Amino acid sequence: MQALRPEQYAELRRLVTSWERRYLREAKQQAGFNPRLAADALCFQPLPQDEGGLLVGALITPLSLALMLVPATGSDCPPPGATRWLGLPAGDYPLTPLALDAGDWVWCCVLLDDVTDVSSLEQGSRLAQRLMTSLMTSTTAETS
Repeated sequence: MQALRPEQYAELRRLVTSWERRYLREAKQQAGFNPRLAADALCFQPLPQDEGGLLVGALITPLSLALMLVPATGSDCPPPGATRWLGLPAGDYPLTPLALDAGDWVWCCVLLDDVTDVSSLEQGSRLAQRLMTSLMTSTTAETS
């Protein structure tokens, strides 16, 4: 896995903060809220076969674990209901736009909508790592 540049890490942190400003208060009111978790962008890497510098990784929040694709800087958020399919070695995933705070947005596909049994930030991080490893690895056996 290729290491990200410092400015890419800063952009991911900014997007997580944007999620917190937009959704955290509302999330705390939901029955599935896990107070042991915090929003975080984990296991990001440049999208394979992409020349535009898009990043793909996991977004964990106190409500869910999602596949997230960071759009090109300055791009406009697609309308609600828009779908972008993301082909990864493990399969194709439907992403929908998630509006954040202050005009920010990301493509998202919730893969686990109940994280109430995740007992710590560290366990959430390990879960995200396993998720991304499985998504970035082909599920079909190669034959010779």
